[in-house]
Amino acid sequence: MTRWRRDDGSALVLTLGYAALTIALILVCADATSLYLARKRTDAAADAAALAGAEGYSVVIVDRRPVARLSDVGVRTRAEQVIAAHDSVRLVAARTPDGTTARVTVATTWHAPLLTLFAPGGVVIESTASARTAIN
Repeated sequence: MTRWRRDDGSALVLTLGYAALTIALILVCADATSLYLARKRTDAAADAAALAGAEGYSVVIVDRRPVARLSDVGVRTRAEQVIAAHDSVRLVAARTPDGTTARVTVATTWHAPLLTLFAPGGVVIESTASARTAIN
């Protein structure tokens, strides 16, 4: 006759616990990677829009020297053209604070692909980029 000890079957409980922990870790890592990639895409869109905005300059002569000047309308127009190529990114602001720098802010909403329970409405990601223009 075999007697059962108190620790018989405890390997099954440990195995199930570690399996649940592993699955949870995989889900969190997948969502974190998705969030990181969404942030990188938003940064790239902001950079591209700022560079395009900085190219919308007009040349004026100041003290017999050519100077590149940006306008808020020119920066916004060029930034809108670039952002139109991106599906999920929207233009928040595009302006020039000093006439030589284009500052563009874009935003997107990230939705967790696996763990939507913790962020059902998504997470807003906003990115700001600046680009300068100059004539040398």
